[in-house]
Amino acid sequence: MSRPNLHRNPWLHVGAALLLALAAMLLIRLHYANGATPADQSVQAGRKLAESWCSPCHAIDASGARAQTRTAPDFAAVANMPSTTELSLKVFLQSSHPTMPNVILTPEQRGDLVNYILSLRQI
Repeated sequence: MSRPNLHRNPWLHVGAALLLALAAMLLIRLHYANGATPADQSVQAGRKLAESWCSPCHAIDASGARAQTRTAPDFAAVANMPSTTELSLKVFLQSSHPTMPNVILTPEQRGDLVNYILSLRQI
């Protein structure tokens, strides 16, 4: 009695995996066909969040313009602190602070805001 061959041609699996990977890359490319990269979109989304939620207390752009009523540090200064990293900003935005309103951000919003703040870093 012969057993059926349980191992198919390995090239069939390799070919299917390559085809699937190429299809995924094509879909991603078509999604970003307008020329914007995911990072650019994240920075822009972060700026919009900063404009709507953070600007009453923080100067949110690199111009340095600051209203006298703003007591919170400006985002460009935060971005240029040696201790500022992606991780440190995400941790800061996840924890409550007595001097800040308790803003609840989704992980995506938090990432967008962090990307925006880090985009203000002067190298």
